[in-house]
Amino acid sequence: MLILLAAIFILHIIGIILLLVATIDNAWWMTSDVSTDVWARWILNNGVWNYTDLPTHSAYPEEYLQAVQATSVLACIFSILGIFVFVAQLFTLTKGQRFTLSGIFQLLACLCIMIAASIYTDRFHLDEKNGWYGHCYILAWISFALTFISSITYFVLRKKTA
Repeated sequence: MLILLAAIFILHIIGIILLLVATIDNAWWMTSDVSTDVWARWILNNGVWNYTDLPTHSAYPEEYLQAVQATSVLACIFSILGIFVFVAQLFTLTKGQRFTLSGIFQLLACLCIMIAASIYTDRFHLDEKNGWYGHCYILAWISFALTFISSITYFVLRKKTA
């Protein structure tokens, strides 16, 4: 059981790291000279990356952008809270109730990052043909899968008595 708990802890930490990188790093949409994330746009000019604000025209509707930003940050917060709750529950709750709250936090993180990535897919860069989704966008979807697996594992593990 100790190895299983360690594996779940490591899976949870990997999910947190991926969520943080996907939220903070600047590569949700890439072209040869532009790197865009949910916070700003970086433009390559004379071999130097320059920070600029996101354009305010219809390519980045503000309400959708704020929804992506908020749900990405919430996913990070829920996942970090989930790991603290997981460690606290190991020592305080009885075996039948042990991992329910951790599973709920992970499920909330999973839903938040899924909402963020889905909105970004549906509303941004629809008319742009010369770019591609960057590694942060891909990490957001991978972290969705990891947090979902982690939440299901917590719900299944709460029924274990050993």
